[in-house]
Amino acid sequence: MPPNAEMLALILLGNLMLPFVSTQNAGFVKSPMSETKLTGDAFELYCDVVGNPTPEIQWWYAEINRADSFKQLWDGARKRRVTINTAYGTNGVSVLGITRLTLEDSGTYECRASNDPRRNDLRQNPAITWIRAQATISVLQKPKINASDQTVLSADTSSKTVTLQCNLTTAHTPHKESFWMKNGQEIPNTRTEQRNTAYRITKSRADDSGEYMCVYTFDMAPNANATIEVKAKPDITGHKRSENKNEGENATMYCKSVGYPHPTWTWRKVDGTSYMDIDNSTGRFFIINRDNYTELNIVNLDINTDPGIYECNATNMIGNTAETTILRVRSHLAPLWPFLGVLAEVIILVVIIVVYEKRKRPDDIIDDDEPVGQMKTNSTNNHKDKNIRQRNTK
Repeated sequence: MPPNAEMLALILLGNLMLPFVSTQNAGFVKSPMSETKLTGDAFELYCDVVGNPTPEIQWWYAEINRADSFKQLWDGARKRRVTINTAYGTNGVSVLGITRLTLEDSGTYECRASNDPRRNDLRQNPAITWIRAQATISVLQKPKINASDQTVLSADTSSKTVTLQCNLTTAHTPHKESFWMKNGQEIPNTRTEQRNTAYRITKSRADDSGEYMCVYTFDMAPNANATIEVKAKPDITGHKRSENKNEGENATMYCKSVGYPHPTWTWRKVDGTSYMDIDNSTGRFFIINRDNYTELNIVNLDINTDPGIYECNATNMIGNTAETTILRVRSHLAPLWPFLGVLAEVIILVVIIVVYEKRKRPDDIIDDDEPVGQMKTNSTNNHKDKNIRQRNTK
């Protein structure tokens, strides 16, 4: 190819690629939002930026009323309470998180982004080379709530009333109302305007155990809460009593329970007085555990080794309980058994009929060679001869 043609081809290719490599200034897709938090809580701020090339993201902080003295934040700062996770792709995304908040964490947090080649040149004005998005975090002193100690439910408490109590002793602003929650769900009909609130459990059972929380609401501040743990040993409320399968199929057995804390589940096969622990290492047994539920799956059932009694065991710090499931494995021919039974009955019936016919007496069988009409004629002649003899006698 002539040199001029090569140059023309390069210029043409550059023009075609120009729209795909054109630069784009940094811009915010999502900016951090201001929040009010309580001491001991945590917060996360999100920053999502777009640009070509992908912009660099930084986090900065300034104390309240000192917005002119920003300091850059780094991952692991403030005694490892600060975490910064940033990922770059088509967009740049960064998340700033701070845990175990103190009053000193209040201030202005700033997300900065830039894809300007001069952004790290100290001679340049950062206000020109970086775009900024700010959020104000206000940390208030957490109200003081006196709450009941944890409670353990047992057979002795089943006939008694268990009372959980909370008392709001100090708060930064007047509270609005309070209510109770269990395992993250509000308990109906528990809202009150009293600072001292109580929840009563009558005829307590393992199903009543869980994580209870009294929550106080405020008009100008976040909710405050206290947690009371009500514990009980596991009680298995549902399981398969038996499972019937054909060899080569898959079997599923399960157990579910109530009780708190959530139990640790184990499975084993009972063989007389001995036990065989089951885990996920064999390639045919698979155990799935989810809080108060467990499931055992066995694939490609073996008729010789898999039938038997399987036991699920639920254990927590209060106690343990177990239930068993009987697994029966049938042969491949099992679906044919009803048909084979009917077929055997038909064969036996046919044999009986044949034997019966062969053993019938010869006199009971009509001779097919003797004409039926001839027999009637001989009988008539005999009657006539008898009448003639009677007349001669007279």
